[in-house]
Amino acid sequence: MGKTGKQSWTYNNPVYIQSSGTAVGPLESQGPLKDTFDRMYDKLHCDEDNWELAERRLMFDAVHTCLQKAGVDERNIDLFLAGDLLNQNVTGNYVARQLGIPLLGMFGACSTSMETLATGAALVEAGYAAHALVAVSSHNATAERQFRYPTEYGGQKPKTATFTVTGSGAALISKEPSPVRIEGATIGRVMDYHIKDPFDMGSAMAPAAWDTIKTHLQDFARVPSDYDVIATGDLSAVGTPILRDLMKQDNIDISMVHKDCGLMIYHSDQPVFSGGSGCACSAVVTYGKLLNDLKDGVYKRILVVATGALMSPMMIQQKESIPGIAHAVVLTGEEDAQ
Repeated sequence: MGKTGKQSWTYNNPVYIQSSGTAVGPLESQGPLKDTFDRMYDKLHCDEDNWELAERRLMFDAVHTCLQKAGVDERNIDLFLAGDLLNQNVTGNYVARQLGIPLLGMFGACSTSMETLATGAALVEAGYAAHALVAVSSHNATAERQFRYPTEYGGQKPKTATFTVTGSGAALISKEPSPVRIEGATIGRVMDYHIKDPFDMGSAMAPAAWDTIKTHLQDFARVPSDYDVIATGDLSAVGTPILRDLMKQDNIDISMVHKDCGLMIYHSDQPVFSGGSGCACSAVVTYGKLLNDLKDGVYKRILVVATGALMSPMMIQQKESIPGIAHAVVLTGEEDAQ
């Protein structure tokens, strides 16, 4: 691996996504990407006794499916990099307890999907692991209970609010050739434009996406058209136009290739306010739809830019602003590995 430019990495020794797994909840199962998910539940409890156990079930399902597709036993996995939105990363911690794989718990809020993927690929390329498993999760009810108001409260929300995706995505990284290669990554900076409204995550995260995409293009000496898709994590209907406007101020037009996972995962008439968010938002779209399109040759190179709001309930109560961050990973389709 080599450093590229200011904030980016290039994986000079090829590293691949060997397999992936996804599991989602009821609204996601009714959305436009339903045919791309591996496991779907029709109730938020996911056959468990409470919502936290439901989120744990989703991550375990995603991991199990991922390993099953690859034909790899968990005993042969060297590292498990996992994160979620709950205090102390408890979903990943308890799934790791069940799996018995050495754990690196990671937190970048909703950007954790690409943070784990970029870090896992770096560790595999450097020889510190032959197989690294990465996974993230989120659950609408667990996130609402922790960060805003419990669902039972019934409080009204503004149109700027996003809807936390109920789901989990997992991927297995190795040097074994496969149809999807991890080409590079750009590690984001923390950006804060002094947004204080926890019901407006799109505005809080858009500057971080702008900074990371701009830096990525500079580091790799590329332009937006070098990518078939630049997919942001969960800016949704509010943050998407802000990002595009910020890019245009730097004379960079991404509108022809930009998609947002928070807008892709739901139909426009579903009750999700401005769109999807959460760790699972970018994960299930990337490890489902986007990987499928790379494997099928629909896309040749994509940039996934997972965005995260680095807040906590305590900071919001203390009237702190909401910092944002975005991590980007380049994925390419490998025709020869089909």
